[in-house]
Amino acid sequence: MFKRIANSFPFIGYWQKLTLSLWAVAVICFAFSDVEIISLDPWSELLRIVNGFIRPDFFATEYLLDALWQTVSFALLGVLGGLILGIPLSFIYSNRLVAAFCAVIRSIHEIFWALLFLQVFGLSPVTGILAIALPYGATFARVFNDILLQAPASTVETLPFKTDKVSRYIYGRICHVLPSIFAYIRYRFECALRSSAVLGFIGMPTLGFYLETAFRQGNYHEGAALLILFIALIGTIHLWCRPKLLPLYLLVGLVTLPSIPNIDSMLLWRFITVDILPPALQQLEHWQQFDLSVINQLLLWAEKLLFSQALPGMLITLLLAISALAMAHVIALVCSTLSYKNLTGRFVSRSSKFSLLLLRSVPEYIFAFIFMMLLGPSMLPAMLALALHNGALIAYLTVKQSDSLACSSHFNRKLDGYCYEVLPQIYPNLMGLLFYRFEVILRETAILGMLGVATLGFYIDSSFSEIRFSSALFLMACTAMLNIVVDMVSRRLLTANMNQQVSCSGSNDRISPVT
Repeated sequence: MFKRIANSFPFIGYWQKLTLSLWAVAVICFAFSDVEIISLDPWSELLRIVNGFIRPDFFATEYLLDALWQTVSFALLGVLGGLILGIPLSFIYSNRLVAAFCAVIRSIHEIFWALLFLQVFGLSPVTGILAIALPYGATFARVFNDILLQAPASTVETLPFKTDKVSRYIYGRICHVLPSIFAYIRYRFECALRSSAVLGFIGMPTLGFYLETAFRQGNYHEGAALLILFIALIGTIHLWCRPKLLPLYLLVGLVTLPSIPNIDSMLLWRFITVDILPPALQQLEHWQQFDLSVINQLLLWAEKLLFSQALPGMLITLLLAISALAMAHVIALVCSTLSYKNLTGRFVSRSSKFSLLLLRSVPEYIFAFIFMMLLGPSMLPAMLALALHNGALIAYLTVKQSDSLACSSHFNRKLDGYCYEVLPQIYPNLMGLLFYRFEVILRETAILGMLGVATLGFYIDSSFSEIRFSSALFLMACTAMLNIVVDMVSRRLLTANMNQQVSCSGSNDRISPVT
């Protein structure tokens, strides 16, 4: 269908057609979304928040240093666990079953894994570390496999004939791509810091726990101080996260972890064999009783859950995600233009890049939490939160590309010159980043349901709260399938135009680390 529409307007370029189609769909989604502002007095609340940021109180939070360190510790150990899981899987990722397994695992947000592990391990460090390690391991497997496929084969051919296979692989393939692998691990660690902070919203002893408490109680001076410290933590990663110090950080992180409570093996076994099963299977005393009547009960249970929660949740999730995607596109386009030094000058460019650092450092969940206090409970705060964070991240990565471009002598340092010479070169990469972030936006959209927006995350959170674990797992599976389908559609759109195949291929090489 998209190709037929695109072929109807041959005088418009492929990326223009794709952009116009995205915005046409986004306008329809926005029209059917609940974006009503129902806050009675948002300006007074906004003034209180601004006043809190003007005069932050860095000494109001008890155990502040401990919360900061636990945020870093959970992120470090989670990434380490992800590497232990992901590196072996990356070597066999070409197997379809392995790829499908990883796709399902990484499609479910860390906070949902935390809610699941919370039922088994409680508020234990194991819950937080596993919640980060599991989806990150699946992501590492995919990205490392993509990076290894890009390694040149020329070095392998020059090695001595009797060189063993392990040495051939290490020296001929892995050594070529180590800089890309290390760069991606660093990026993933930055993401893990945000995930670690968000886990505090469900009770883990990280910075998010104190952030939520401060903002819920209206202690904006305290909340602002915590947010400033968190942004500074991410902004100075290159200063304190040195490779030589990582073994020391990991050792200290293991030693300073909160105490791990004893796990009752009987409760764990009951959770695996009984609690997560649908009601029809829980009532079976013996598996010999499994017959057509049980199958009929299972189908009725799944049908009811599908039509009452899964499908409505998917619809709201898609409406919210597509609207946020279009907003993120505008933010990325504007911010990447303002950040281009040859167009706006050094002061505006640096100011814009600093703003991008602030926006991409704050997790979407925290943005949505703040906007919901200002605008009331609707889909609009979630859209703004997703658009700001992802738009800033896309702009930040796009600016890194535009800064490396060499301008011709005809560049006039004006907007028309930028649109004529620079924008056509970076726009395929920008659109590639946008569609690769669509999967992430969907994942984040789901967890925003925990703030009351009726996405899939809202129903998953409700199921956990009501101790209906089988329903929660069913909805988590629906979330995974939705993410996989959207990822497939995004890839298809990016590679649909054969004339743009080279550009898309170059974009994929650059953007694979941000999936």
